[in-house]
Amino acid sequence: MIPRQTYIDKLNKLRDKQIIKVLTGVRRSGKSTILQLYQDELLKNGIQKDQIQVLNFEDLGLASVNDYLKLYQYINKRLIPDKMNYVFLDEIQDIPNFEKAVDSLFIKDNVDLYITESNAFMLSGELATLLAGRYIEIPVYPFSFNEFVASVPELSKQDAFLRYLDRGGFPFATELDDENTYLSYIQGIINTVLVKDILARMQRGNATLLEQIAAFLTEASGNLVTPAKIANTLTFNGIKASNVTVISYIERLVNSYLFYRCDRYDIDGKKYLQINSKYYAVDPSLRRALLGQKRPNMGSRLESIVYLELKRRGYEVYVGSLGNKEVDFVAIHDGLKEYYQVSLTVQDEKTYQREIAPFLEIKDNYPKILLTQDPGSYDDNGVKQINVIDWLLKS
Repeated sequence: MIPRQTYIDKLNKLRDKQIIKVLTGVRRSGKSTILQLYQDELLKNGIQKDQIQVLNFEDLGLASVNDYLKLYQYINKRLIPDKMNYVFLDEIQDIPNFEKAVDSLFIKDNVDLYITESNAFMLSGELATLLAGRYIEIPVYPFSFNEFVASVPELSKQDAFLRYLDRGGFPFATELDDENTYLSYIQGIINTVLVKDILARMQRGNATLLEQIAAFLTEASGNLVTPAKIANTLTFNGIKASNVTVISYIERLVNSYLFYRCDRYDIDGKKYLQINSKYYAVDPSLRRALLGQKRPNMGSRLESIVYLELKRRGYEVYVGSLGNKEVDFVAIHDGLKEYYQVSLTVQDEKTYQREIAPFLEIKDNYPKILLTQDPGSYDDNGVKQINVIDWLLKS
């Protein structure tokens, strides 16, 4: 089992603090496993087993705990007086009014609460209103490349990277060598998200349209798109869709953590723009599952991996707008910026000059980083060129 130490360290820093820890992320990204690893660490550090309660609401054994009052009573009668109790609620969102039980548990001095969820609607609804300022979100993603390398020690870094580009980092999928089994598993994740997390919450959802929009976003990864463009393309291909419908479906795909929206940032004006955005899939494996054997745009694949890695490292990430030029990513953390360009190779001088041209027009002195698959590391008048594998392994 890969340790996923970054997440364990975050949980350790928050242990026993009067704040609810909410692990968010797409299904099968490893949230439950992270909590299991953390529970093992608690036991190693002297916490007794009866101080830990774990409720996974995908377990039919908890079918009778089907409303907030039963949930509260179930947990409350198992609490150990005069000791800290660690309560883990896994995939709780299907319990009606669960936030009332969470609120009642939160106000107890001897309860440390941990929750997982696979749909952002939970944090934009009653829970957010009821517990404003009393929870902290910990985003969980499929394996980073660094974690992926640890799962395939038999491969060289270069071979591991090629495999990661192709198969992605859903934790259990890395254990599946058979190609058909692997694809079935990834398609199963996507279908579960589309059906259980999206369509089941809609009164009149269209499964075909939803999957086609997901496929469009996957293929258009790295390109600015608008709902109107998506609607027109789908209508041209015989699937009628309005702008309003497309907007609604994209919002649900983003809320299920299957895709992330990357808005634009005006570098000169230092302001955020919400017209035209890019969308990135949560994992490289979605391309294979949604587009089959369609020839991939390797530059787009590389860009997607860099985007998700920046998100993992805690950056706010935007597409940089600079007049008629574009910077792939403006990454902001604690008010400090970093600028990124991503290219497969810049060994050709014309390609190199094209890639760094936007950097040369930026008037501030924040770091400017060019990530490529070319070997070596360089610093050319403030522009750092770094091999993308080396950069990914620094996390």
